[in-house]
Amino acid sequence: MADTAARSWLDVLATQINVDLDYMDPEFTLSLLPVVPNDMTSNQFIVHERMCHPDNEALLKEVAKDYKDGGWLAVYTRMAVLMCKANINNIKGRVLLQTLPSYAYNTEKTIEHARAYAREFESVGISKDRLCIKIPATGPALSACPILLKEGIRTLGTAVFSVHQAVAASQAGCLYISPYYNEILAHLQRQYWPKSADPALLHPFSSRFIQIVEVYRRLYQETGKEQPFIKQAGFLSAEEAMAAAEIGCHSATIPRAVLQELADRQYDSSKQPGEGLPKSAHPYIDAAPVPARLKSILLTDPLDPAWKGEAGPTDIDYLADNGAKLDAANKADPETNRRLAEAIEAFIGAEKQSQAKIEEVIRSL
Repeated sequence: MADTAARSWLDVLATQINVDLDYMDPEFTLSLLPVVPNDMTSNQFIVHERMCHPDNEALLKEVAKDYKDGGWLAVYTRMAVLMCKANINNIKGRVLLQTLPSYAYNTEKTIEHARAYAREFESVGISKDRLCIKIPATGPALSACPILLKEGIRTLGTAVFSVHQAVAASQAGCLYISPYYNEILAHLQRQYWPKSADPALLHPFSSRFIQIVEVYRRLYQETGKEQPFIKQAGFLSAEEAMAAAEIGCHSATIPRAVLQELADRQYDSSKQPGEGLPKSAHPYIDAAPVPARLKSILLTDPLDPAWKGEAGPTDIDYLADNGAKLDAANKADPETNRRLAEAIEAFIGAEKQSQAKIEEVIRSL
């Protein structure tokens, strides 16, 4: 039976999962009302786009003038934080910024940049309970997270493509992880996007996604230790965002175009291949089982046809020796190795664009 009340897909999704804004525009954020995003996430592409927007032209010049003696990165860090501040009153929870991807294999540099973000957040009145730093899921980068945790700086393990990366992020004490539904290449070249009307069942990453959910539920039940909440990312369609709720993740990090699509579409439950449950206070306490229609994909992995149906060990210390075992596991999994490398390379490209823009502004002063 079709829904009698006119509700958008976004309205319904917000009852099933925390909706996070993967963008930094205050005007767009307010356009989503009555849905208020939980967190606001970003990456090097988003920061660069907003930093170069005409709305921020005067601010960039002002920050460049004040911070130029610290070099381009000091300007970048300050600008990113100020753009978070401009939108923090329009969301419920935390603002998230990503450390430089060019530091993805350098623990000390990752720590240094995370601390720089935290200092700038403090300087504008944003406390640690309202921020989170995104860290690439490499061995050296995730090795920074336990150190930052001791300083009260919470982290998110990003660019997650495998169960072993998720386990490593748990060992690192991450507050969240972000598995990417679609690889970076699919965002840049749409012929690589496995578009589907039923991604929960048919998308090639759904198997790994469900495995991560199940591993975290099991680890929580066996150890009592808090596990990272899952912020699914990398969406290219409204259907994929709805699938994240059905599979059982904690929140969906949704880009502007997909949020708009969700807001514009009227919901009809009779046309949904599957539906998420109303969101719970905690995703690992009394967690609902995997939906019956999705149980078959627990035994498959389209990204690894040789997979034997086992999620892999959870007792390996992936952070030992500065994350050497995590890097080895990443390299041993062809899809994770490729997707992680391509993600870091793409983010470095955006980083370099920001560096060039800031240095141009500095020269013009």
